[in-house]
Amino acid sequence: MAISDQPETIATAIDHSTVRRRPNATSAGGLYNSPESTDSSGEDLAKDSGSDDSMDTVDSAVGYSQPPQKHETKTSDLDFAYRPSVPAHRRVKESPLSSDSIFRQSHAGLFNLCIVVLVAVNSRLIIENLMKYGLLIKSGFWFSSYSLSDWPLFMCCLSLVVFPFTAFLVEKLAQRNCIPESVVVVLHIIITSASVLYPILVILRCDSAFLSGVTLMLFSCVVWLKLVSYAHTNYDMRQLTKSIEKGEAVPSTVNMDYPYSVSFKSLVYFMVAPTLCYQQSYPRTPYIRKGWVFRQVVKLIIFTGVMGFIIEQYINPIVQNSQHPFKGDLLYAIERVLKLSVPNLYVWLCMFYCFFHLWLNILAELLRFGDREFYKDWWNAKTVEDYWRMWNMPVHKWMIRHLYFPCLRHGIPKAVALLIAFLVSALFHELCIAVPCHIFKLWAFGGIMFQVPLVLITHYLQNKFRNSMVGNMIFWFIFSILGQPICCSALNEYACDMPVREANSS
Repeated sequence: MAISDQPETIATAIDHSTVRRRPNATSAGGLYNSPESTDSSGEDLAKDSGSDDSMDTVDSAVGYSQPPQKHETKTSDLDFAYRPSVPAHRRVKESPLSSDSIFRQSHAGLFNLCIVVLVAVNSRLIIENLMKYGLLIKSGFWFSSYSLSDWPLFMCCLSLVVFPFTAFLVEKLAQRNCIPESVVVVLHIIITSASVLYPILVILRCDSAFLSGVTLMLFSCVVWLKLVSYAHTNYDMRQLTKSIEKGEAVPSTVNMDYPYSVSFKSLVYFMVAPTLCYQQSYPRTPYIRKGWVFRQVVKLIIFTGVMGFIIEQYINPIVQNSQHPFKGDLLYAIERVLKLSVPNLYVWLCMFYCFFHLWLNILAELLRFGDREFYKDWWNAKTVEDYWRMWNMPVHKWMIRHLYFPCLRHGIPKAVALLIAFLVSALFHELCIAVPCHIFKLWAFGGIMFQVPLVLITHYLQNKFRNSMVGNMIFWFIFSILGQPICCSALNEYACDMPVREANSS
């Protein structure tokens, strides 16, 4: 930035070219007659001096940075440096907001303005909503405090530790060559399948709160992903160890710094670490920053409260007042989608910030886990594919490591491998939504699978326009204006049938 760098330039120019030697007639004549000679004295001082603050900057630089020893020297320096004959325009420059230079400028001030405007506008909307409807927050949707129906889910969550321990016993037997490799594979398939089917059966047999069911399903899916990575990684390390023992060549990209071993300590650390990819050793930080952890916990509590307030005060009333928006008038459905878009986007951003930034970083700090790349700059995504590659790095790394590239190594085409990855993701999204609601309508499954044509469409649009801003705007429109509200309306299809199911069960 020219303005921020100007005091240092002026002070340097005066310090090196004018203050240390008094100007004489030759230098004065050079200032008038030869513009080239002003580069050592006048040009640096006159550079970017199109504003009225330039003279104040020079006064501060001369008067405070390095006071001259003689008053005449200061006056003479200013007279020679800022004569009317010194050119004020020396270079070809673009305006800061022009398309050629907008990405080379800092926009921190405009970002602060957007934050101030958002806070002001949303504060007015919150006050208006509270004055009109009152406080609508209720705990019934989040926690079923009126009964003990959530305890079976809590006990099921605690009992999931049995599956990692069983997987460890299987790997220990495989390391000692007590069981053949085919039996190891079958046992791991049984263990990983049971780690998901067991919570599903518990949730379907118990009448619990929606949040408790979603939490248990997410936890069981994480356990499944970790167990698959644990079994797949150990299997690959056994194969590499056998190849080395036979004297076969091993690719240089394979990291064999740590010999193959099955350690219970490494499994325990992996199961609680913020990663889905198993390895025997992880990069570690030297110590835990306790003050930093406390600040992140405070932020987590605040943003979780904000997210719950928006859901209960805005989203739930809108959803409840529009039971079936896609079965009525088209204009009414569009109005419902647009009305849901802003609060839905706020909730999604709060969820992302709370989980991927605050919670995972808190967990990583407590465990001294070094690799904190839990997400990339997905907000700059040009296509839907870019978004899925950058917004959830733990799942993306798992998909690449244990699903996508293994498919390619077995001769499966890239398009089919990508489709398989979306199928697995769609299946788990459907389980996390449909099982807690006890309703299977495949809305979540269809929503994820709909991302496949969106990937092709956004790729086509990005190649057509050849502009990163256009692709990013299309992504945000599809994601925030259409995608999130439609997903919320589809979730309403599940919620509408929940009271009917509860009435029938009673």
